[in-house]
Amino acid sequence: MFDDLRPHLVELRKRLGISVGSLVVMFFVMFYFHEPILEWMVEPLNVALIEVGKKSLHAAEGMVTTSQVGGAFFVALKVSFFAAIVASIPIILSQLWMFVAPGLYANEKKMIIPFILGGTTMFLVGVLFAYYVVTPFGFDFLITFGSFKFTPLINIEDYVGFFTKIMFGFGLAFELPVFAYFLALLGLVDDRQMISFFKYAVVLIFITAALLTPPDVLTQLLMAGPLIILYGLSILIVKAVNPAADEDEEEEEVESISEMLGLDELSTK
Repeated sequence: MFDDLRPHLVELRKRLGISVGSLVVMFFVMFYFHEPILEWMVEPLNVALIEVGKKSLHAAEGMVTTSQVGGAFFVALKVSFFAAIVASIPIILSQLWMFVAPGLYANEKKMIIPFILGGTTMFLVGVLFAYYVVTPFGFDFLITFGSFKFTPLINIEDYVGFFTKIMFGFGLAFELPVFAYFLALLGLVDDRQMISFFKYAVVLIFITAALLTPPDVLTQLLMAGPLIILYGLSILIVKAVNPAADEDEEEEEVESISEMLGLDELSTK
């Protein structure tokens, strides 16, 4: 049994090695640009703090602080790692495809370019949606709430971890239509299966939103709503690629298979 798994383990190690190697290279590249990347990441927070200053009775607008001696350095590492993962998405997706490619047909193996482009595009769309739609509403609500009594002092280490968690959550969530398309293309899922699983999917979506977002209803709805819409879009995509057979067609297929195998004659006897 182990001998059968060994080639797959070797291939998996190879793909993981290439993915990790690309992450390391992109990490050093992004570390050089960590300052402008950090400014981009902190921009929604600064806007929210300015709004707090306008609404608050305190003179201070709020501050971004660090609680560690090497806080700025560790933040730079976190920012660089986040940017390296985003930049390495095409390579990671290509290695994922190459790992499963030996089990595909020749015409399916040619779909690597659409898979990489589609997966990368949807991940970036998810990140941008979180940045320009979700974070402005979420930060404004969370920071403004209670600001008439307290001056917000935001720890930059906590903020960067919180920010990257939201970005990755939305980036991965927006991959749903892409993976649904290719699963349907491989014949692993059809629209009837996805429709029957919808009620369970809604529960899983809200659980995922609760885990990946702050503990407020607004931000959770901003994640759960698009996810439900994406699931509905995935159903339409799967229906176009691999529609479920009608019950009449399934009965005809069963009857034809039975006739070919001679099961009808056996049952009559």
